[in-house]
Amino acid sequence: MNFNKAQFIRSIGFSEQLTASTEKEICFCGRSNVGKSSLLNKLCNRKSLAKVGSMPGKTTTINFFSLGEGYILSDLPGYGYAKRSFSERQRWAKLMEHYFNSERNIILAILLLDMRHHPSQDDFQMLDFLMQTNTPFMVVLTKKDKLNKTDQKQNYEDFCLLLAPYRPQEVVAFSTLENETANNVRARISDIVKQREELDDY
Repeated sequence: MNFNKAQFIRSIGFSEQLTASTEKEICFCGRSNVGKSSLLNKLCNRKSLAKVGSMPGKTTTINFFSLGEGYILSDLPGYGYAKRSFSERQRWAKLMEHYFNSERNIILAILLLDMRHHPSQDDFQMLDFLMQTNTPFMVVLTKKDKLNKTDQKQNYEDFCLLLAPYRPQEVVAFSTLENETANNVRARISDIVKQREELDDY
C-alpha cells in the first residue's frame, strides 16, 4: 500500500450517486474540523490532495482517492456541525447510512478525535455505530501539538482507557507538525490492513 500514489477519483454528495464498491476501502471519519483533510494530506505527502478549510463543515461530500493496487481512501463528511441547515443534516445522514449499509468492502475505518477534548455525544454515537456494525477501526487523536508533553501523555492514557470498551484496533496520536506521527499512523494502517487480509485469506 503506497500512500504516495493517492489520486483523487470523485466526490459524492447524494446517496443516489454511490456506485458499487469493487475495491478495499479505508474510510476517514470524525466531527467537523477535527483534521481529516490535514491527516490525509500528511499521510499522502501532498499539500492539497484533500481541501483544508478554516471553517468547520467544509467537507460536505464523500471524497474518494485511489491508492492503486485495489485500495481506496474515502474522506467522509464531518458530523456535528450545528450551523448546517436541517435539510443539509438530513442529506448527510442519508448519505452516511447508505455508505455504511451498501455492502462496501470497508477494510478499516479511521476515526479522528480531538486529543484536547473529551469525546462529544456525536463521537460516542460514531463509536457505538462502528462497534455494533463490527466495522474494524482505529482511532487517531489529532491536535497533539496543541498540548504540552505532560498533557499529551495524560490525555493519551485517558483516551486509551475511555476507548477500551469499544475495542479499537489501535489508538495513535498525530500532529501535522511531526513527520514521525504521520509515519506511525501510516505504518499502523498498513499493519492492520495486512492482518485483516491474512485473516480473510485464512
